Amino acid sequence: MGKIPESELILNKDGSVYHLNLLPKHISDIVLTVGDPSRVYMVSQYFDDIDFEMNRREFITHVGTYKGKRITVISTGMGTDNVEIFMTELDALVNIDLKKREIKQRKKKLKIIRIGTSGSLQEDIPLGSHLVSDYAVGMDTLMCYYNLPQDEFELETSKELQKQTQLPFAPYVVRGSQTLRDQIGTDMIVGNTVTCPGFYAPQGRKLRAELKNDRLFESLNYYHKDDFWLTNFEMETAGYYSMGRILGHEVLSVNAIIANRIKNKFSKNPNKIVDSLIRKVLDRV
Repeated sequence: MGKIPESELILNKDGSVYHLNLLPKHISDIVLTVGDPSRVYMVSQYFDDIDFEMNRREFITHVGTYKGKRITVISTGMGTDNVEIFMTELDALVNIDLKKREIKQRKKKLKIIRIGTSGSLQEDIPLGSHLVSDYAVGMDTLMCYYNLPQDEFELETSKELQKQTQLPFAPYVVRGSQTLRDQIGTDMIVGNTVTCPGFYAPQGRKLRAELKNDRLFESLNYYHKDDFWLTNFEMETAGYYSMGRILGHEVLSVNAIIANRIKNKFSKNPNKIVDSLIRKVLDRV
């Protein structure tokens, strides 16, 4: 591939990537991500020092050190559409020569860990627990636009889930980094995460608007393939895992369980659960 046109790789006047407003020097080998911009501060409060901050749209960035390790923490906002922008521009910062607009021959592999909140889909996953996502199931259509390599198990599960949920498209199924899971997910519940393109109807919630598929939640709750069960709902993990595989990065999602959808319970102190997960991840990266 030759020189990348200005219309495809958009840069700001200072040479930073368009949405993140970051330069290559701001990206550490370890990148922690959160959805809520306010959670960036929950992470960086534990840094020994902060040497860079950037506020751009929902993408808030802090760069600092924790126990001698340089870490970048960035917020993405909600949804896999934001994750696609984030992962693409993050990869461009380390694997594209922005001045020459050429892809580098030697690729860099980042460690990207999402620290998020989630609702459990199974009764036996309690409020306050920490869950590491082994596989992610994308109920959105992001991967309709990319060539995502999938193994036989992932493709078979995808077809079964389309039949089970009666969706007009096949959900994509992708596994996260087993290396990072073994490093960071020690003592966490290992689960398989459903990523939805919304918070209400796509997760089976009903307020005033009628649901097109009022059995979606039940279908996901009951689906299993031997010991493979769907354990929790959120809105980003499948985007991370799929883009990570396509771009060649190690990606892991860990989840603070703040709701139990079967028992209709929500945590009285979700920030405490998130904070303990943040500290656990920082000590293990």
